[in-house]
Amino acid sequence: MMLIDLLPIALLGAILGMDVVTFPQAMISRPIVAATVAGAFIGNAPAGMVMGAVLELLALEMLPFGASRYPEWGSASVVGGALYASQAGDPAGALPASLLAALATAMLSGKSMVWLRRLNASRATRLRGELDQGSISAVTGLQLFGLTGDMIRGFLVTLAAMAVCAPLIAAIAGQWSTDARLSRGVVVAMVAAVSTGAIWKIFHSIPRARVLFVAGLALGALIVVTE
Repeated sequence: MMLIDLLPIALLGAILGMDVVTFPQAMISRPIVAATVAGAFIGNAPAGMVMGAVLELLALEMLPFGASRYPEWGSASVVGGALYASQAGDPAGALPASLLAALATAMLSGKSMVWLRRLNASRATRLRGELDQGSISAVTGLQLFGLTGDMIRGFLVTLAAMAVCAPLIAAIAGQWSTDARLSRGVVVAMVAAVSTGAIWKIFHSIPRARVLFVAGLALGALIVVTE
């Protein structure tokens, strides 16, 4: 990919990266949404949806609130969806290699959120006097600084990840020799194990979770059958 081709993907990563904790927190950063949209940007939305489903199963137990540390799935899902969707013909190694790139991006992007929080805290400390006096301009400026910083963070992470991983994924997929069914089966088994563990923990911590899960599963199956 040329740099000009990466810019729309990087901008998408910036917007969806913001949605995780900053704005608008409308759940558009969930992997199933973010990766599908990224795939559509590439011209292969179904491939993006597959990657989104895989990442969604891995992200089930993430709780993005407070000062907890967690992978940042918004920008990472954009990277994973775009990388997988860009592999023409869906070669055997495309899914596992793109998944690995998405996971690495999620960890890097999660760390970048910590760095941004520290920067925001440092700026708030410098403005402590004005904030204590109730300065509207100080509060507004601090909010805009955080919003802008989060957007720039998501943009740079996505751009760097795509620039580094796109040629690597293409090279790996070209040299991959393991059978496609086995390669994809390993990915499915891994994410199924992780998601099962997350669901099991939810069953033991949330009242009526099992009933709601079964009801949702039945409703989803009904929609699939009727459609």
